[in-house]
Amino acid sequence: MAASTQSTAPAPKAQKKGGFSLPFLYRFFFLLVEPISALVGAYFALFDQETYLRLTHAASAASPIPTSTSIVLSQLGNLYFFFAINEALVLRATSDIVVWRTVLFCLLVGDLGHLYTVKQLGVQIYWDIFNWNAIDIGNIPFVCLGATMRIAFLAGIGFSSTKGTKSVKAA
Repeated sequence: MAASTQSTAPAPKAQKKGGFSLPFLYRFFFLLVEPISALVGAYFALFDQETYLRLTHAASAASPIPTSTSIVLSQLGNLYFFFAINEALVLRATSDIVVWRTVLFCLLVGDLGHLYTVKQLGVQIYWDIFNWNAIDIGNIPFVCLGATMRIAFLAGIGFSSTKGTKSVKAA
């Protein structure tokens, strides 16, 4: 039997830790502000469902809350909780720009869906700021802020150069 020979193919390049430099505003918003706000939404959807429904649309808020509605609100609260821990923990666990871009793109799609869900309240919900309540503020301008931050991140705005938004590879 012939002796095995060593491969002369170069080893794949490994990714460096600290793959990109994250501007403070993105770090503050995506790792702190937004996860905390999602936890607030989770709290109300899980533990203060009557307030959540009343603030969403008082005229159709049922009291007592039907079991099916309570289950759906609990599922929504669970999704808000998932949103919070996914953003806070997954993004903290990696310095890979590809992972950051992927997670933030998925959340941007969620933002657009979230904005679409309130259309049943009428188009004025999007612009009638003087009639917004706490949940409307969370549903419209705060979601728009999050979407804007994600679009800016995905566009590379605020990074020192285009190299700052690319994953750094080891030689």
